[in-house]
Amino acid sequence: MRRRRSVSLNEIVDYCNRVLGIPEFPDYDGAWNGLQVENDGRVTRLAAAVDASLATVRMAGEAGADFLLVHHGLFWSVRQPWTGTHRQLWLALNRYNLAVYSAHLPLDAHPRWGNNRLLCEALGWRPRKRFFFWKGREIGWWVETRVGREELQERLARVLGGPVRLLPGGPALCRRVGVVTGGAGAELREAVAAGLDTFITGEGPHWTWALAEELGLNVFYGGHYATETFGVRALAAHLSRRFGLPWTFLDHPTGL
Repeated sequence: MRRRRSVSLNEIVDYCNRVLGIPEFPDYDGAWNGLQVENDGRVTRLAAAVDASLATVRMAGEAGADFLLVHHGLFWSVRQPWTGTHRQLWLALNRYNLAVYSAHLPLDAHPRWGNNRLLCEALGWRPRKRFFFWKGREIGWWVETRVGREELQERLARVLGGPVRLLPGGPALCRRVGVVTGGAGAELREAVAAGLDTFITGEGPHWTWALAEELGLNVFYGGHYATETFGVRALAAHLSRRFGLPWTFLDHPTGL
């Protein structure tokens, strides 16, 4: 039986930390970017998922992976006590010898593998201008275009593979469109301050409908999960090529 190729876990982690700028990149309080769980030190198969959870850990293990790359990691605050489902998570991580690596805002903002950049490209745009200053960094992209509001909604639905909610507060013809994936709906004023007439993100609060009308801004909510599959896919594919390891995407949609 042919032995599977393996690569040092430290080599992959050091590379990811460097190309993503993990040590210098700020994030939410409690968020932990980088290696969250280590394995025995070797990696033979990569897996990528949007969210780290008991379900995706089990999916990774069943796929034969020993390195799980995620956008939303396991740790946002103190996780305790290690009983119940937390204990099941710990047992699964050990059973599958699974390392977990998380990249949140660093992967949103990345100029090559970032969620925001790649969603723009999936919509047929080549973004060159940054905006949305958040946690000390500009993480969003915006483009100049000419596209009808309903046409953009249909295009976005095709790219994301599901329904897209439109808050039609702005002009029927979209000319300056910004993209910040995930849960940026509460930050509509950031888009208006950048001179945009249209803002694409994943989700937002109920009260943003009235705010979008008052600000004169079109807002598209494409789903938090659906807008953030791009980065982990692209980075995992890159790591696969660089280190000569197979990889798989674990699709576990939340519907949110």
